[in-house]
Amino acid sequence: MDIKTTFLNVNLDESIYMMQPEGFVFQDQEQKVCKLQSSIYGLKQAFRSWNIRFDTAIKTYGFEQNVDKPCVYKHIVDKKVVFLVLYIDDFLLIGNDMGVLS
Repeated sequence: MDIKTTFLNVNLDESIYMMQPEGFVFQDQEQKVCKLQSSIYGLKQAFRSWNIRFDTAIKTYGFEQNVDKPCVYKHIVDKKVVFLVLYIDDFLLIGNDMGVLS
């Protein structure tokens, strides 16, 4: 699965400024910059912030992070096993029970 708005849903923990985008610069205010209130695609801090937010959220559903492979999470209840593999803004769900996966 692909998460389309991954980096647009990330809050920043630090102040980040960028130049005004072309076409949005007002006359006599060319020297001003924009302060980002949330992340944007291409921002170096975006992936780390997204990963922290995802990690916190997925653990509230009972998933445990793999120690050796931090991008792999598992959830085991009774004999039902679910693995979630995260790669940037894509993830793969694998399990032995379709009811748990849906």
